Amino acid sequence: MDSVSSVGVLDKAIRVLRAVEESGPQTLLELQGATGLPRATSHRIAVALEMHGLLRREESGRFCLGLGLVALGAAAADSFPISGLARPRLQQLCAETGESVQLYVREGDRRRCAVSLPSPHGLRWIVAEGSLLPLNLGSAGRVLSGEVGPQGWVETVEEREAGVASVSAPVYAARSALGGQRSDVVLAAVSVGGPIGRMAPSPGEHFGQAVIAAAADIQATL
Repeated sequence: MDSVSSVGVLDKAIRVLRAVEESGPQTLLELQGATGLPRATSHRIAVALEMHGLLRREESGRFCLGLGLVALGAAAADSFPISGLARPRLQQLCAETGESVQLYVREGDRRRCAVSLPSPHGLRWIVAEGSLLPLNLGSAGRVLSGEVGPQGWVETVEEREAGVASVSAPVYAARSALGGQRSDVVLAAVSVGGPIGRMAPSPGEHFGQAVIAAAADIQATL
């Protein structure tokens, strides 16, 4: 993995954290394999992150994410205004559709779930807030990649996960110099997802207009 920040030790530390985030608790040997770092380097960085509360060790000795990240995540969410501004409208969308609703933002070559509201149904699709998912799979990822079609939404069926379908629409940045008209910059993706038994064959036909309306309302609050 090439250096991202040109600060080698920081890049290595983030590589260790990402490995634990993506694969769950890791032994030192597993960390070494996931990061490609030498054993001694993996151990030194993991122990340093543990001292800062960013990693902790289970009784088995495996490294897992530390509770210090909870406070950092909460602070990041509080300082990211679109999440707070969007939540009431997303709650309305969840009640309107009866399906799970998420707000995603782009993070490098992936997407982060900033808000997640579960469906009231017993059979539902749940995405944990803070989850980091692929950008090239799923309707929200495609929206964040700029793949919005003429309908204004993108739908996928079982593309990222078997048995799940979704439809997403973009929240655009406002172009204030043009009197609040939207730019072509996608800030976030509003998504409705659920079991294919309720969503298929076309999630867009079911909920496309509702998702577009919610995204437009959120954009208007920014």
